[in-house]
Amino acid sequence: MYNYNQSSFSPQASGSGSLSIQRGQYFNYVVPSGWRVVEDGQFAVVLFSPDNTALTIMVGNSGLPANYNPWQFVYEKLLAMQPYELRISQPRQAQPIAGCTVAYEFDYTYMFNGIPCRGMAKCSVAYSYNICTMVMTCAASHESQWVNYASWLPQVAGQVTATNGAAFGIQGIMAQNIEISLAEGQRLREYREWSARTWEEVNRQRGESIDRQNFQFRENLGNVTTWTNPYGYANVELPTSYNYFWINRQGQIYGTNDPTENPNVGSTQDWARMNRYQP
Repeated sequence: MYNYNQSSFSPQASGSGSLSIQRGQYFNYVVPSGWRVVEDGQFAVVLFSPDNTALTIMVGNSGLPANYNPWQFVYEKLLAMQPYELRISQPRQAQPIAGCTVAYEFDYTYMFNGIPCRGMAKCSVAYSYNICTMVMTCAASHESQWVNYASWLPQVAGQVTATNGAAFGIQGIMAQNIEISLAEGQRLREYREWSARTWEEVNRQRGESIDRQNFQFRENLGNVTTWTNPYGYANVELPTSYNYFWINRQGQIYGTNDPTENPNVGSTQDWARMNRYQP
């Protein structure tokens, strides 16, 4: 996994003296002899030369949108150094660092404390679903000394490998993705349950509609209407010749078209009015 190649950085070829591998809490990286580790954290590694005229930076972030512009990412990270007159070239494709799939390289110049500086930055990208992790590795020095660093220092800056799952905040993004996945799963389950209930209700209403249509068809075909029995007996189909019906406890039925007529008047029978049944 670690892409350090000692043969690529011999002291004679690099002019850096010896190189050593530093194993930090989050990253493994290469340190030229005599250089100081200024920062070794979860998101960045920064090295300075003994005379403070050159440096390397590795900084990265996870959870960025998949379409985030690498040039913008490099610009923002370099701008954090508070340089003056920062100028960055157009990108060119490059070899990504370990764990990334694509990379873009940029030349840049700037002024710092009134001193012209020059460097090279690379943005390596690892994509995951609709997000990505971007890592900038860069090397820079006073412009007057860049000729001594240009051939090897950018390569040293790129010799970095994440060894901790929390590097660049990846674990936090993974936890967030898991939370999002669980929430999406819950929403999907709720949608399925809602869909099942809705479909069941649609089928129920459709069945009731068909039952009503069949019921009305049967009544029309037989020229009858259906009436409820207030004494707890089954519904009764009666001819359409009357609009109102009454029934007594013996099951006798009396029909009339007069809504005010009441067979209980002058009768010893207990008559109850029947109601029209509708499914």
